Amino acid sequence: MHGNNRQKHDLKVGTYFDKAAETFDTFYDKKRNRFMQWIDIRFRSDMFERFRITFQALGSLQDKTLIDIGCGSGPYVAEAVRRGCLKVTGLDMASGMLDLAKHRVESLGIGNKCNFILGTFPENAPPDKYDCAIVMGVIDYIADPDSFLSKLASHVTSLAVLSFPSKHWFRTPFRKFRYWLKRCPVYFYDSDQIYNLLTKAGFFKVTVQKIPGAGMDYVAVGHRS
Repeated sequence: MHGNNRQKHDLKVGTYFDKAAETFDTFYDKKRNRFMQWIDIRFRSDMFERFRITFQALGSLQDKTLIDIGCGSGPYVAEAVRRGCLKVTGLDMASGMLDLAKHRVESLGIGNKCNFILGTFPENAPPDKYDCAIVMGVIDYIADPDSFLSKLASHVTSLAVLSFPSKHWFRTPFRKFRYWLKRCPVYFYDSDQIYNLLTKAGFFKVTVQKIPGAGMDYVAVGHRS
């Protein structure tokens, strides 16, 4: 994707998530009304499940460093610190999301262990290497996953945990249309594509797990050591 097209693409995605910031924040903290919480549990349970699977895959985070790409309002950042991370960097292209993330970690008294960067990966990521990476709900919006994952591999020394949206006969066209109305591009994958993308990027011992339920996301784990 050429420079101007990439900027337009990222602007559409960033604009969408800026508008959706408050909604995503209330989802993770269960601040919605009872009806919306029922909707979340019934139709979006995969988002809670991928949170559980992510930290199960990461294992002990004691004294490790981690980058959360597409950190959103910071639920994974906060949990990583709670589990012993020495330093966590959160990167997101939506300023509204980062405002919520900063408020989250400051209210928990862990702001000194967190660093937040406004921008996209890899363009705005620091040159540092991290033990681990979390990439949740990001690949959905990446037009060039090969380049993204290759750069990710160069920043990670241990392992990365990523989510990928699956292809589904009903949900995929419905979601594509819904996001088209919001002017936000979205992409979908199958397990073979995910495995091949990660191994080509330089990850090994790659595992791809499909989450049962309404959304049916994949969670993939790729090792670097």
